Amino acid sequence: MPLKLYAHPFSSYSQKALIALYENGTPFEWRLLSGENPEVLKEFAAMWPIGRFPVLVDGDRTVTEATTIIEYLGLYHPGPVQLLPSDPRAALEVRHMDRFFDNYISTPQQKIVFDHMRAEDERDSYGLAKARRMLETAYGWLDKVMADREWAAGDQFTLADCGAAPFLFYADWSHRIDTSFAHVIAYRKRLLARPSVVRAVDEARPYRSLFPLGAPDRD
Repeated sequence: MPLKLYAHPFSSYSQKALIALYENGTPFEWRLLSGENPEVLKEFAAMWPIGRFPVLVDGDRTVTEATTIIEYLGLYHPGPVQLLPSDPRAALEVRHMDRFFDNYISTPQQKIVFDHMRAEDERDSYGLAKARRMLETAYGWLDKVMADREWAAGDQFTLADCGAAPFLFYADWSHRIDTSFAHVIAYRKRLLARPSVVRAVDEARPYRSLFPLGAPDRD
């Protein structure tokens, strides 16, 4: 029975899981969460009432959250690319960087987007400013970390990079990475040249009109 992934190609967390699947050429069945597929939406709502995606289904197992999905794939459907090192110390650094990208890049980036989607009289100017400050601080911290690293946790592409790719991709759209953060810009460029990331980005291109802030004419 093939793996099933309930996801949408324009979703950053869906892309995080997709990049891991593409890195190892893991076969799976797309279950596209779209208004064009009401039956899939109904299946998804019954299976995972929390409503967040992606969700991976492997036989009678349902796996939620992109990070957990990637770790699950490494345990039950391993491929040639090991996205979480077997050495626990190295794995700890990967998990640390994974949490950094989730909490301090993706979370404030989504705050900016969601605030823009509100009615003008419901917007949170304080929260928006705080989110932008968080991104600036995160960019500055990451710039120092990436000064002597090729990938998020060192020399190998890992789980942390699977998240960094879509999160930095959309963060730069939402709050431009200043040219003073040269190491972050170079890292984002390396990520966007990775074949698995190229594939995920290309699959999302038809949906760029959905970006609430307006997709910039780059990338």
